Amino acid sequence: MEAHSHLSNQEFERQFATCSLDPSLFSHEAHLRLAWIHIKKYGLAKAEENIQKQLQDFVAYVGAMDKYHVTITIMAIRAVDHFMKQSNTDNFQDFINESPQLKTDFKALVRSHYTNDIFTVAKARTEFVAPDIV
Repeated sequence: MEAHSHLSNQEFERQFATCSLDPSLFSHEAHLRLAWIHIKKYGLAKAEENIQKQLQDFVAYVGAMDKYHVTITIMAIRAVDHFMKQSNTDNFQDFINESPQLKTDFKALVRSHYTNDIFTVAKARTEFVAPDIV
């Protein structure tokens, strides 16, 4: 279990939204957890809106704007949503254990939907580039 897991979902969401979360806790798994929390509470469309705004605020607060990537953010949220629809679990830890590829093979999962390396496409950093392989 990663360090962010000691926070309740409510506290994790609150600290992230207010930029009071310790940046060292915000791992790739924590990104996925944030998506899981928001999708459960607000649905996919609102989760995408919330997380993009909050993530931009968070990376600005910690001085890491160069890390923000619109397409990868949206693809991560949509991937979590996809796997949530196949899951019967009601907690994040069980969910991530059921869907380990989200954590361990995320880049390959995303790359499987693009003919280009979407991680290096400049336009994809600032606007959503839809998958060209479905």
